[in-house]
Amino acid sequence: MNKKSFSLNVDLLKGPIFKSLILFSIPLLISFVFQQLYNTVDTMIVGYALGDTSLAAIGSCGAIFELLVGFGQGLGNGMSMVVARSFGSGDTERLKRAVAGTVGIGLAITAAVTLAAEFCLRPLLLVLDTPPEILEEAFHYIITIGRFSLVLFAYNLCSGLLRAIGNSVMPLVFLILSSVLNVLLDLWFITGLRMGVQGAAVATVLAQGVSVVLCLLYIAFRCPLLVPERRHLKLDGPLYRELAGQGLSMGFMSCIVSAGSVILQLGINGLGTSIIAAHTAARKLFGFTAMPVQCMAMAVSTFVSQNRGAGQGARIRKAMRCNNWYALLSTMVICAVCIPLAGKMVALISGSSDPVVLQNGARYIQLNSLFYVVLGILVGTRMSLQGLGAKLLPLISSGIELVGKVLFVLVFIPRFAYMAVILCEPVIWCLMALELVVTFYRNPFIRSYRGVPAKEG
Repeated sequence: MNKKSFSLNVDLLKGPIFKSLILFSIPLLISFVFQQLYNTVDTMIVGYALGDTSLAAIGSCGAIFELLVGFGQGLGNGMSMVVARSFGSGDTERLKRAVAGTVGIGLAITAAVTLAAEFCLRPLLLVLDTPPEILEEAFHYIITIGRFSLVLFAYNLCSGLLRAIGNSVMPLVFLILSSVLNVLLDLWFITGLRMGVQGAAVATVLAQGVSVVLCLLYIAFRCPLLVPERRHLKLDGPLYRELAGQGLSMGFMSCIVSAGSVILQLGINGLGTSIIAAHTAARKLFGFTAMPVQCMAMAVSTFVSQNRGAGQGARIRKAMRCNNWYALLSTMVICAVCIPLAGKMVALISGSSDPVVLQNGARYIQLNSLFYVVLGILVGTRMSLQGLGAKLLPLISSGIELVGKVLFVLVFIPRFAYMAVILCEPVIWCLMALELVVTFYRNPFIRSYRGVPAKEG
């Protein structure tokens, strides 16, 4: 297999390790930043054009939207790790069979999710205590997304396949095109055609659909390695079980994380509107400031998957050390910015002058940013374990997170109010990181390379 045939690919199998990880993660970081900026603009369009009630309708089903998108991203990333291991091993036939299996399994799971959405979304909105005055608007928005889950999942599957062979640039290009188109369609459907919040959902689906078409065309004409032939469509039981297990493991992991966030939000909602506003602004800032360590973790997961396929355990150990040092350095830089400027950043995001909002939001960012090094180690190690093929053990870490958040909501938030919310995730991160690091270095493949230096990097 000629891995140099794709000019946009980063070679993760040889050469300087840290340099390769940085080059691969930069497009991921840009895409994360662009996605956050797009989400902010999208929210502003709905708020300015339709008012607070419609904005609340979309916000009320935000957790469900994140659940659907998170599951799709996890499913795509999980199955693409199997493709990446095949790429690393140089086994073209297995790679093409894995792509065929990814498409087939993805379609089957997406059909099940779409069917479940049709019957479960309205009851789920009721369970989440959606106010009656916004229930119908919220349902029309989220059911449109649910009925076209195939489009959302297809984009994540295509992006995952491109990243599996080292190409993180084109998913960024397609994301930017999709985001710009989404904003334009939002303006047309909401302010021009007056379709209400359902127009925002239709805009999202159509924009993602265009990205899917572009992804498929790019793969068909520029990445023949990812195009299976008829002989690759034959059912391969062991490979398909590996694909389904890896994809569902990451998909359910995202669902568990989203469920924990919903539970934590229930505890926050009882602390008053000022605290809710402070936390909302702080979480938006968290989304931006935690990007560097999260993007590196995604780069490391592809690196580990490819090098696991190539049997290069020493490079994997070296990559984990690079990830951990990067997490430490990134945390120092982020803290240098966030600690002195947190109050002004919260004021900019929230537009509030309420001291309760500003002080609590700033305290959240200041204390949480100190623990980004732990978050970087945690996320990098968890995704590396999944890159090695582990399925259950990374899922256990998400269970720790869910149980921890339930415990904080039931025990600590009633006693210590918002300070318990601030400390909730850092405490849980430390427990999760400890479990994952021990699990990683006890992995038989990693242990077999103990003390063996990486030849390059």
